[in-house]
Amino acid sequence: MRPSGSDAFAPPAGPAAPRSDGATLARLLPYLWQYKGRVLAAIVFMVAAKLSNVGVPLLLKQLIDAMTPAPGSAAALLVVPVGLLLAYGALRFGHSLFGELRELVFAKATHGAARAIALKTFEHLHGLSLRFHLERQTGGMTRDIERGVRGIESLVSFALFNIAATLVEVLLVLGILAARFDAWFAIITLAALAGYIAWTVWVTEWRIQYRRQANQFDSAAHSKAIDSLLNYETVKYFNNESFEAQRYDESLEHLRRAQLKSRSTLGLLNAGQQLIIAIGLVAMLWRATEGVAAGRMTLGDLVMVNAFMIQIYIPLNFLGVIYREIKQNLTDLDKMFTLMDRQQEIADAPDAVVLALNGPPPAVRFEAVQFAYEPARPILQGVSFEIPAGQTLAVVGASGAGKSTLSRLLFRFYDLQDGAIRINGQDIRGLTQQSLRRAIGIVPQDTVLFNDTIAYNIAYGRPGATQAEIEQAARAAHIHDFIAAQPQGYQTMVGERGLKLSGGEKQRVAIARTLLKNPPILIFDEATSALDSANERAIQAELRAVAQGKTTLVIAHRLSTVVEAHEILVMDAGRIIERGSHDTLLAAGGRYAQMWALQRHTGQEGGS
Repeated sequence: MRPSGSDAFAPPAGPAAPRSDGATLARLLPYLWQYKGRVLAAIVFMVAAKLSNVGVPLLLKQLIDAMTPAPGSAAALLVVPVGLLLAYGALRFGHSLFGELRELVFAKATHGAARAIALKTFEHLHGLSLRFHLERQTGGMTRDIERGVRGIESLVSFALFNIAATLVEVLLVLGILAARFDAWFAIITLAALAGYIAWTVWVTEWRIQYRRQANQFDSAAHSKAIDSLLNYETVKYFNNESFEAQRYDESLEHLRRAQLKSRSTLGLLNAGQQLIIAIGLVAMLWRATEGVAAGRMTLGDLVMVNAFMIQIYIPLNFLGVIYREIKQNLTDLDKMFTLMDRQQEIADAPDAVVLALNGPPPAVRFEAVQFAYEPARPILQGVSFEIPAGQTLAVVGASGAGKSTLSRLLFRFYDLQDGAIRINGQDIRGLTQQSLRRAIGIVPQDTVLFNDTIAYNIAYGRPGATQAEIEQAARAAHIHDFIAAQPQGYQTMVGERGLKLSGGEKQRVAIARTLLKNPPILIFDEATSALDSANERAIQAELRAVAQGKTTLVIAHRLSTVVEAHEILVMDAGRIIERGSHDTLLAAGGRYAQMWALQRHTGQEGGS
């Protein structure tokens, strides 16, 4: 169960080399194939729409030939064009109808696949370690997910309904031309298509580097903007609005240059495409005109050939854009799949079991725990202690002593380099993370709230709790009166990260939601650090009442908050240097006694 020393330090493997376009498409297909009935129906409608479209020039030829002056009665000239006109209109309508049916049938498949992939990515990100989330750039990552989800719909639409549909139409037209006329018509068409596609792919592959650069600068600009706005108060404190605007503008300038390069090279692509189309059209019409002059073809044949060429080349006009978008969508989708493939640093063992706590409160034991975030900076060095079932253990010490790391390790946000943490004798690495974290409640030192209502943030401790249970938890945390005094009451919005509330109010909301969760193991990490003395005494009494019968770990700076703990540990530089009850530690005259004397002296000076 224990990781080796080197492996425990190693962060998850970085992103793998970019997968091929074919591999990305293969990864997408299972999500679409869940709707295989709709996919097949959409393909049928697509083929039907192209058959209708190809039928239009054929009918147009018949209509023109029927109107050409020739021996026959006036009735024949009247009846035949009317029938052809009705058929012509029906084919035009059929092309549009089948196209809309295709979109209607396939919409559920594309949106469903996008939803499934987005949800799986979101769930996977929540499964990644704290290390990953401390190192990531939120703005850039959310932009990658947004582009990936949007790219799914565009990719399917372009690849299936533009490229594949055009290919079907080209094959039909080539077959008709080869069957009705000589092989030169098919040869000219194929040569023009081959030249057009080769030019488009070559130039687009060259241009796509600028699009990639633009995306990178776009993500960088987005990350800077998000980071700056999230730290709005810090920007104001240091009067750095101009500095932040300059940083953002630098990213925007890089983005502008990359976009200009992309736009300027687009002209070269379009000019080459139009030249190839023009050469192909002239060659086809020259061949058809010669046939009409020689009597081998009718005027209707000439019009039909021209109509076929226009129908083929109109979608080809957008081939460069479509190909570029497909490549970009594949790149965006690959980035999202790369996030989904990111290795979980902290994962449940294959034989992990659910933590069963149906009886009395559990005991928590740290056994010779060794831990470091980085090899060169050890945090905990051989820490051992036990919190007996239903008792309270407090940990005190200077900042950086490793106190808060204890709570992170108990939640298994990181794995140990050596040693073990056990709950009722079970190594937490052998438990499912869900069951482990369900059994622990924490009031952290830095409370961050969701940008939602007070009721939502309290109920987050136990989703589905009733309003009465929410209010009961708020009363226990001594915040109900404050909430009731607000115009919106429990529906009051707390703002981004809870910034509309004071530090003490946020802390009391955090206490309320932990009380609502009601777990058998409690962690108070400076739970009352943001409260005034009167509220601190009131909540300390409430926390002591709540901790009765629960296994509790209290992390504190102010020693006055831990005097009633069953045992107190004094930590320094990742080691336990003293342990005992409050009275025992005072009598020993060691580090704890010095801290107690200093804090009492400071408190008396502050009160004088």
